[in-house]
Amino acid sequence: MASAETAAENERILREIESTDTNCIGPTLRSVYDGQEHGLFMDKLEGRIRNHDREIEKMCNHHFQGFVDSITELLKVRGEAQKLKCQVTETNQKLQTDGKEVCVLLLRQCRLQQRNIATTIDKLTHCLPVLEMYSKLQEQMRSKRYYPALRTLEQLEESCLPQAGSYRFCGIMSENIPRLRTHIRDASMSDLKDFLESIRKHSDKIGETAMKQVLSFFFLSMMKSNFSFCLKPKPKIKFVMCLSFIRNVLQIPGAHDLVDFSPVYRCLHIYTVLGARDTFENYYRKQRRKQARLVLQPHSNMHETLEGYRCYFNQIVGFFVVEDHILHATQGLVNRAYVEELWELALSKTIAALRTHSVCLHTTYIIFMGYGFPVNQLFDMLLEMRDQYGEILLKKWNQSFRQLLDQDNYSPIPVASRDEYQRIAGQFPFQDPELDKMPFPKKLPFSEFVPKVYSQLKEFIYACLKYSEDLHLSSTEIDDMIRKSTNLLLTRTLSHCLQYAIKKKNVGLAELVQIIINTTHLEQSCHYLEEFISNITSVPPDTINATKLYGTSTFKDARHAAEEEIYTNLNQKIDQFLQLADYDWAAAQGGGQASDYLSDLIAFLCSTFAVFTHLPGKVAQTACMSACKHLSTSLLQLLLEADVRQVSMGALQQFNVDVKECEKFARAGPVPGFQGDTLLLAFIDLRQLLDLFTQWDWSTYLADYGLPTCKYLRVNPHTALALLEKMKDTSRKNNMFAQFRKNERDKQKLIDTVVKQLRNLIATNQA
Repeated sequence: MASAETAAENERILREIESTDTNCIGPTLRSVYDGQEHGLFMDKLEGRIRNHDREIEKMCNHHFQGFVDSITELLKVRGEAQKLKCQVTETNQKLQTDGKEVCVLLLRQCRLQQRNIATTIDKLTHCLPVLEMYSKLQEQMRSKRYYPALRTLEQLEESCLPQAGSYRFCGIMSENIPRLRTHIRDASMSDLKDFLESIRKHSDKIGETAMKQVLSFFFLSMMKSNFSFCLKPKPKIKFVMCLSFIRNVLQIPGAHDLVDFSPVYRCLHIYTVLGARDTFENYYRKQRRKQARLVLQPHSNMHETLEGYRCYFNQIVGFFVVEDHILHATQGLVNRAYVEELWELALSKTIAALRTHSVCLHTTYIIFMGYGFPVNQLFDMLLEMRDQYGEILLKKWNQSFRQLLDQDNYSPIPVASRDEYQRIAGQFPFQDPELDKMPFPKKLPFSEFVPKVYSQLKEFIYACLKYSEDLHLSSTEIDDMIRKSTNLLLTRTLSHCLQYAIKKKNVGLAELVQIIINTTHLEQSCHYLEEFISNITSVPPDTINATKLYGTSTFKDARHAAEEEIYTNLNQKIDQFLQLADYDWAAAQGGGQASDYLSDLIAFLCSTFAVFTHLPGKVAQTACMSACKHLSTSLLQLLLEADVRQVSMGALQQFNVDVKECEKFARAGPVPGFQGDTLLLAFIDLRQLLDLFTQWDWSTYLADYGLPTCKYLRVNPHTALALLEKMKDTSRKNNMFAQFRKNERDKQKLIDTVVKQLRNLIATNQA
């Protein structure tokens, strides 16, 4: 057992020796020396060495012949290698000889290139300032620094280009210099035009700032002199002194944002350098004269508001503030004579405008009356201006009414608490005992437009009353003036605004219904408005010759217009649904249900008439009857239109089902108030026509025609003939072999007979 273990261990050590690297064999040998059976291991080692020697010998014997063959071939190659060596040596000598000549040539070329490079560097050194200067010029042009660009252009032309030499790019630059000067001149002129446009737009702002500056100056002057300046004014204040008060207006904070004078200075310098200063001065003065005429021309609607006059005078002051600044900041661009010439023009135009329109006359009248001056002429002019002032108020309130109509949601006002209800009742006199009994939250029938319009009417009355103050008019005259102005507001302004709201595009039926409700309540409030006028003027409403308010007729007209618009919109909606009708006029038999388009139309009419609950009964009934009549007429036209060339009995049956659906809708009473089957009469023409064809009761029709008791009294023979012709064509087209069937032949003969009798009947009636 021990010998077997020793043998296995020796075998393992041998395998490690064979497979382990020489540097790492030390631990393996140590294990051999540490063991006890050295002799046995050495025997094993010797045996293993002999085995390897035998294997090496076998391998050498196997490869020996190949080795010999390789040596033989190598000896043969040695001669060829010697020949190759000789050829390489010879080729090298030739290359060395020829290379010397090439090196000489290359050396000459390199020296020539070096000289060229040195010359190029020298030339570029002279050209770089030109290019840098031109690049600087382009940058200045891009940044719109035209005056420095002009100086750079002058330096480029006089010093840089002559030093650079006569290169092609220098010639191109020289040719471009006149064009660049022209571009600089035109660009600076464009900036000047922008400046002129800017000061034209901002003249009113500049003038407003100047006005405030002048007021502050006068206030301080009066405080320092104990108001002696105000009580003892000079007979004349020279224009130069007035301008000196406002000369520093452009230096106050924020004024520089309005006006930038750098384009003027820049353009003046550029034109001066270019030798065209006179051209620039003439152009500037000419353009400013044109602007002066525009500024001094009063606007057509300037007299309508005080703001119009304020803007007018601000523009004039702003114009002269700018001119005064130009006069003192530039040398000779404008002179004193030029400014005074414009001032004389301004004086004449301004005085003419004040004589034409005197919107501030009322304030002037009160001030002079307080100082004890005679104001009879001012008083007469104030009386003459009442109508003009009234027109101003009407235009202002027209905008207010339009804004209220545009902002209204056309929905009843929801009221959540009694405080909110009382607030609305304070704005608009509204009384409804039944609504008062209802618990909160609840809805008022009218929209926000009603109380707001009523408040606007009261404000207009107050504005008219305010104008009559200090005019020493009697209460009756004031009352008459207010009532006449209020009538104009109602019959013209408010009426036009309501018509605008009714006739504008995309107005819906719900909005029209709400307008009718709103105008009804406004009409009911007219007597409260008369009481309001009587209370503020202390004139009883039943005074002889007292003017009555026409608000009732105004709101009635608006309500009638809204009603007509409702009828028109309903008919348009019906036409839109009828456009969706898609009958199969050649159908063999009809369906048992109404067409989809008609079902949708009936549903729309039901939902629409449900909204009409707050409308007066007659309005809702008229709208319903109008819609049913239009539907009946449109259906009949659909049946008889020229595009329908044939109508089968099946299609007629389907059409009959749709008409029955319409009659069912009318019988259900979508709007209360109709007596019996009154609404069904809208479809009586269609019903009798369809009964005549579906029951084929021609004998009764032809026998009783013209009698008051005729069953088909509403059937026109022309209509019956037109429809029968369509059915006759259908019978001929669909029954190609009718001559072979007796029933079909009889039916065709019957149709021909009825057609002939109808034509005779029509001819008899025409005769």
